[in-house]
Amino acid sequence: MRERIRNFCIIAHIDHGKSTLADRLLQMTHTVNDRDFHDQMLDSMDIERERGITIKSTAVTMDYTSRAGESYILNLIDTPGHVDFSYEVSRAMACCEGALLVIDAAQGVEAQTVANLFKAMEHNLTIIPVINKIDLPSASIEETLDEIENELGLDPDDAVMVSAKTGQNVADLLETIIEKVPPPSGDSGGVLRARVFDSIFDPYRGVVVYFRVVEGSIQARDDIRLMAPGSDYRLEEIGYLRIGREPRKSLEAGEVGYLIAGIKSVSEVRSGDTVTSALNPATESLPGYEEAKPVVFSSIFPVTSEDYDDLASAIERLKLNDASLTFEKVSSTGLGFGFRCGFLGLLHLEVVQERLEREFDLSLVLTAPTVLCRISLSNGSLIFLDNPLLYPDPSQIVSTEEPYIKASIIMPDRYIGPVTNLLLDRRAENYTNMYVGKQRVEIKAELPLSEVVYDFYDKLKSITQGYGSFDYEPGDYRKSDLVKVDIMVNHERVDALSMLVHRNRAGSWAKSACENLKEEIPKQQFKIPIQGAIGGTIIARTTISALRKDVTAKCYGGDITRKRKLLDKQKEGKKRMKMVGKVMIPQKAFLAVLKRGD
Repeated sequence: MRERIRNFCIIAHIDHGKSTLADRLLQMTHTVNDRDFHDQMLDSMDIERERGITIKSTAVTMDYTSRAGESYILNLIDTPGHVDFSYEVSRAMACCEGALLVIDAAQGVEAQTVANLFKAMEHNLTIIPVINKIDLPSASIEETLDEIENELGLDPDDAVMVSAKTGQNVADLLETIIEKVPPPSGDSGGVLRARVFDSIFDPYRGVVVYFRVVEGSIQARDDIRLMAPGSDYRLEEIGYLRIGREPRKSLEAGEVGYLIAGIKSVSEVRSGDTVTSALNPATESLPGYEEAKPVVFSSIFPVTSEDYDDLASAIERLKLNDASLTFEKVSSTGLGFGFRCGFLGLLHLEVVQERLEREFDLSLVLTAPTVLCRISLSNGSLIFLDNPLLYPDPSQIVSTEEPYIKASIIMPDRYIGPVTNLLLDRRAENYTNMYVGKQRVEIKAELPLSEVVYDFYDKLKSITQGYGSFDYEPGDYRKSDLVKVDIMVNHERVDALSMLVHRNRAGSWAKSACENLKEEIPKQQFKIPIQGAIGGTIIARTTISALRKDVTAKCYGGDITRKRKLLDKQKEGKKRMKMVGKVMIPQKAFLAVLKRGD
């Protein structure tokens, strides 16, 4: 049985046709009939379909009869393509023996293509290069073959040329998978060890766990143990993951499937964890498990305070489906009560925000995203800071450090100048470049994560006219001169607008924030100063001029002293207003501060 199983995943840069190829494989193996078929079958969320990206890992079991007449079970594990979800990608790869490395014939090898290849090599997967979109008029097959050989170090003769859109040569690809991907190893008679690679929440059944049996076998109604939390459960159902769930009595070593055991929250099931028998447990778990750590932090507030309870309920429900989301309650003078949330990256933040607004019909305000900084204090302690409001007294700080990343950018060589300027502007270090094709360059650099999380990707796409591709991996912490910049409106600090920024950027950021606020805050009957400050030092200022009411309009003719009397009366009133005046800041003003003034 095990000799007829093939476990493989599809990896690619964003928009190289990964989900479309998965659709063709489902149709070619008759896993889904024409009536039920729709594009991006394995992408279950509306956001995934609209953006053309895969956010959640998923799997499907396909039955295939080869040209030689032999029956095979093909387990396809579809993986996210974005760098934010790289941990989920690596856990999915650990459940496979092979990988289809999809490369767009029109765009060639890109940054995440290289990053995904290295991940696949770390897991010793058999890699099959797949050149997709060969039907396009702009396809450069010869150049792509050269890049496969020179940049990826793979044999171009092994490449399979397909058009996932039209289905051209996809049948040949299925035969190649059977021929080149090895069958899974593992002893079905040993102690049960199965690797979890994802889970979803079913409101009627609880958590549905996706896993691959590495050793031993699992039976329906067994007692199982999740080794990371150490919790035991009684199985209710196990089976294959087809387009729907197909219950089975047992699963053997090498098989991929699902289990339902009345687990109430996705946070109890962690990607990479090991499932074993509760009665005869394994002595050690499978290697490679680690906690997913948030790297970007932002506070989420409802636009109206009446929606706070709805937001609290929505985040709790979203957490059931997204174990990597972390949150805690916070309060802000300007924005009221909300939640401080941790995300895997900026795309993860955008997805969570969009799901909260769509699925729960909420209007939200998010503070500027920040990263996890490390601060050494004079008393010898070391603190990790993700919220500028908790910034300690500067007199107690010995040093501040921020996380760096190792970035890789691949683009046509005509954009070297603008991209180099962008990297230098974002404090890049150890800059190198090399040609990876006739007219394509790869730039490698190390730069602070805080310079990337907000708008770096958008700027890169803009200056390279969409041809630049970007990927990164986490680096180390490095000393940096970070300061807390406060924004004051009418001499009162607005805590929701505080930011931790590098000292060299503090002036330009504060000036930009003040100018943006000036555009959004309505005029009052008195002048409103808007200031940016580091501690007690003002580094930027602008003023909203007073709204002038023409009090002399009713005074027609007569002596000038009559007008003077009215103007002096108005002046006295404005002084009193300025003394007790409170400025109402509209919600859109908080969003305006996020517009970076580079």
